[in-house]
Amino acid sequence: MTDALGRALLVRARNAIAGEFGVAPLPEPDDPALGQPGAVFVTLTQDGELRGCIGSLEAHRPLDADVRSNARAAAFRDPRFAPLAEDELARTRVEVSLLTPAVPIEFADEDDAVRQLRPGIDGVILEWRGRRGTFLPQVWASLPERRSFFAHLKQKAGLPADFWAPDVKLDRYEVRKWQEPTKS
Repeated sequence: MTDALGRALLVRARNAIAGEFGVAPLPEPDDPALGQPGAVFVTLTQDGELRGCIGSLEAHRPLDADVRSNARAAAFRDPRFAPLAEDELARTRVEVSLLTPAVPIEFADEDDAVRQLRPGIDGVILEWRGRRGTFLPQVWASLPERRSFFAHLKQKAGLPADFWAPDVKLDRYEVRKWQEPTKS
Protein backbone atom coordinates (compact mmCIF):
# COMPACT_ATOMS: atom_id res chain seq x y z
CA MET A 1 0.00 0.00 0.00
CA THR A 2 1.02 3.58 -0.53
CA ASP A 3 -0.09 6.81 1.07
CA ALA A 4 -1.96 9.67 -0.58
CA LEU A 5 1.14 11.66 -1.52
CA GLY A 6 2.76 8.59 -3.05
CA ARG A 7 -0.34 7.83 -5.14
CA ALA A 8 -0.52 11.45 -6.28
CA LEU A 9 3.16 11.46 -7.32
CA LEU A 10 3.00 8.10 -9.11
CA VAL A 11 -0.08 9.07 -11.12
CA ARG A 12 1.46 12.43 -12.11
CA ALA A 13 4.70 10.73 -13.18
CA ARG A 14 2.85 8.18 -15.33
CA ASN A 15 0.55 10.85 -16.78
CA ALA A 16 3.53 13.04 -17.71
CA ILE A 17 5.09 10.18 -19.67
CA ALA A 18 1.83 8.89 -21.19
CA GLY A 19 0.85 12.41 -22.22
CA GLU A 20 3.86 12.53 -24.55
CA PHE A 21 2.17 9.72 -26.51
CA GLY A 22 -1.27 11.37 -26.46
CA VAL A 23 -2.64 8.88 -23.91
CA ALA A 24 -5.58 10.22 -21.87
CA PRO A 25 -4.49 11.02 -18.31
CA LEU A 26 -5.59 9.05 -15.28
CA PRO A 27 -7.47 11.00 -12.59
CA GLU A 28 -4.90 12.74 -10.38
CA PRO A 29 -5.42 12.62 -6.62
CA ASP A 30 -4.61 15.87 -4.86
CA ASP A 31 -2.29 16.40 -1.93
CA PRO A 32 -1.36 19.72 -0.27
CA ALA A 33 2.37 18.86 -0.46
CA LEU A 34 2.26 19.04 -4.27
CA GLY A 35 2.35 22.85 -4.20
CA GLN A 36 5.38 22.95 -1.90
CA PRO A 37 8.99 22.87 -3.12
CA GLY A 38 10.27 19.32 -3.41
CA ALA A 39 13.00 17.24 -5.01
CA VAL A 40 12.26 13.84 -6.52
CA PHE A 41 13.94 11.21 -8.62
CA VAL A 42 11.81 9.20 -11.02
CA THR A 43 13.09 5.70 -11.75
CA LEU A 44 11.70 3.56 -14.55
CA THR A 45 12.19 -0.21 -14.69
CA GLN A 46 11.19 -3.00 -17.02
CA ASP A 47 11.32 -6.59 -15.76
CA GLY A 48 13.30 -5.36 -12.75
CA GLU A 49 15.98 -3.72 -14.93
CA LEU A 50 16.69 0.02 -14.94
CA ARG A 51 15.15 1.82 -17.95
CA GLY A 52 15.71 5.44 -16.87
CA CYS A 53 16.36 7.53 -13.77
CA ILE A 54 16.49 11.32 -13.56
CA GLY A 55 15.86 13.64 -10.65
CA SER A 56 16.53 16.76 -8.65
CA LEU A 57 18.92 16.90 -5.71
CA GLU A 58 17.49 20.16 -4.36
CA ALA A 59 13.95 21.48 -4.10
CA HIS A 60 13.79 24.32 -6.63
CA ARG A 61 10.17 24.15 -7.86
CA PRO A 62 6.81 22.81 -6.64
CA LEU A 63 6.72 19.04 -6.13
CA ASP A 64 3.99 18.69 -8.79
CA ALA A 65 6.21 20.30 -11.45
CA ASP A 66 9.33 18.44 -10.30
CA VAL A 67 7.79 14.98 -10.57
CA ARG A 68 6.30 15.67 -14.01
CA SER A 69 9.52 17.13 -15.39
CA ASN A 70 11.72 14.37 -14.00
CA ALA A 71 9.33 11.65 -15.23
CA ARG A 72 9.55 12.98 -18.78
CA ALA A 73 13.32 13.30 -18.47
CA ALA A 74 13.70 9.73 -17.15
CA ALA A 75 11.59 8.41 -20.03
CA PHE A 76 13.00 10.47 -22.88
CA ARG A 77 16.29 12.14 -21.90
CA ASP A 78 18.33 9.71 -19.78
CA PRO A 79 21.54 9.54 -21.86
CA ARG A 80 22.09 5.89 -20.92
CA PHE A 81 18.96 4.77 -22.80
CA ALA A 82 17.07 5.36 -26.03
CA PRO A 83 13.88 7.40 -25.52
CA LEU A 84 11.00 5.31 -24.24
CA ALA A 85 8.79 4.02 -27.06
CA GLU A 86 5.01 3.98 -26.76
CA ASP A 87 4.90 0.17 -26.92
CA GLU A 88 7.14 0.04 -23.81
CA LEU A 89 4.83 2.16 -21.66
CA ALA A 90 2.55 -0.66 -20.46
CA ARG A 91 5.47 -2.75 -19.17
CA THR A 92 7.31 0.15 -17.55
CA ARG A 93 7.11 0.44 -13.76
CA VAL A 94 7.37 3.90 -12.20
CA GLU A 95 9.06 4.61 -8.87
CA VAL A 96 9.21 8.06 -7.25
CA SER A 97 11.74 8.93 -4.54
CA LEU A 98 11.17 12.10 -2.50
CA LEU A 99 14.49 13.37 -1.14
CA THR A 100 15.14 15.00 2.20
CA PRO A 101 17.47 18.02 2.08
CA ALA A 102 21.09 16.90 1.74
CA VAL A 103 23.42 17.41 4.71
CA PRO A 104 27.23 17.45 4.61
CA ILE A 105 29.22 14.49 5.87
CA GLU A 106 32.23 15.62 7.90
CA PHE A 107 35.18 13.22 7.68
CA ALA A 108 38.92 13.07 8.38
CA ASP A 109 39.88 10.89 5.40
CA GLU A 110 38.44 8.38 2.94
CA ASP A 111 38.28 5.54 5.47
CA ASP A 112 36.37 7.78 7.87
CA ALA A 113 33.97 8.85 5.11
CA VAL A 114 33.29 5.25 4.04
CA ARG A 115 32.77 4.18 7.68
CA GLN A 116 30.06 6.83 8.11
CA LEU A 117 27.94 5.64 5.17
CA ARG A 118 24.72 3.97 6.28
CA PRO A 119 23.85 1.11 3.90
CA GLY A 120 20.23 1.08 2.84
CA ILE A 121 19.58 4.50 4.40
CA ASP A 122 21.88 7.06 2.81
CA GLY A 123 21.68 8.51 -0.62
CA VAL A 124 25.10 10.03 -1.24
CA ILE A 125 26.29 12.95 -3.35
CA LEU A 126 30.01 13.08 -4.18
CA GLU A 127 31.49 16.30 -5.58
CA TRP A 128 35.02 17.17 -6.57
CA ARG A 129 36.11 20.13 -8.71
CA GLY A 130 33.04 20.26 -10.93
CA ARG A 131 32.41 16.53 -11.05
CA ARG A 132 29.37 15.17 -9.27
CA GLY A 133 27.58 11.88 -8.88
CA THR A 134 24.83 10.56 -6.67
CA PHE A 135 23.38 7.21 -5.72
CA LEU A 136 19.91 6.89 -4.25
CA PRO A 137 19.62 4.70 -1.14
CA GLN A 138 18.09 1.99 -3.37
CA VAL A 139 21.53 1.42 -4.95
CA TRP A 140 22.65 -0.25 -1.72
CA ALA A 141 20.52 -3.25 -2.75
CA SER A 142 22.94 -3.99 -5.60
CA LEU A 143 26.09 -2.60 -3.93
CA PRO A 144 25.66 -3.50 -0.23
CA GLU A 145 29.34 -3.22 0.76
CA ARG A 146 30.37 0.33 1.72
CA ARG A 147 33.71 0.43 -0.10
CA SER A 148 32.26 -1.00 -3.34
CA PHE A 149 29.32 1.45 -3.17
CA PHE A 150 31.76 4.33 -2.73
CA ALA A 151 34.06 3.15 -5.56
CA HIS A 152 31.11 2.91 -7.97
CA LEU A 153 29.89 6.35 -6.88
CA LYS A 154 33.30 7.82 -7.74
CA GLN A 155 33.10 6.19 -11.17
CA LYS A 156 29.62 7.62 -11.69
CA ALA A 157 31.12 11.05 -11.01
CA GLY A 158 33.69 10.39 -13.75
CA LEU A 159 36.55 9.61 -11.38
CA PRO A 160 38.66 6.45 -11.02
CA ALA A 161 37.33 3.92 -8.48
CA ASP A 162 40.48 4.34 -6.37
CA PHE A 163 40.44 8.18 -6.53
CA TRP A 164 40.72 10.23 -3.37
CA ALA A 165 41.49 13.89 -2.66
CA PRO A 166 41.19 15.75 0.64
CA ASP A 167 38.84 18.32 -0.93
CA VAL A 168 36.19 15.77 -1.93
CA LYS A 169 32.78 16.90 -0.70
CA LEU A 170 30.14 14.41 0.45
CA ASP A 171 26.50 14.96 1.34
CA ARG A 172 23.86 12.48 2.44
CA TYR A 173 20.08 12.44 2.09
CA GLU A 174 17.27 10.00 2.71
CA VAL A 175 14.20 9.22 0.62
CA ARG A 176 10.58 8.24 0.91
CA LYS A 177 9.81 6.09 -2.10
CA TRP A 178 6.74 4.72 -3.79
CA GLN A 179 6.45 2.16 -6.60
CA GLU A 180 3.69 1.14 -8.91
CA PRO A 181 2.69 -2.51 -8.56
CA THR A 182 4.84 -4.93 -10.54
CA LYS A 183 3.81 -5.18 -14.19
CA SER A 184 2.76 -8.69 -15.17
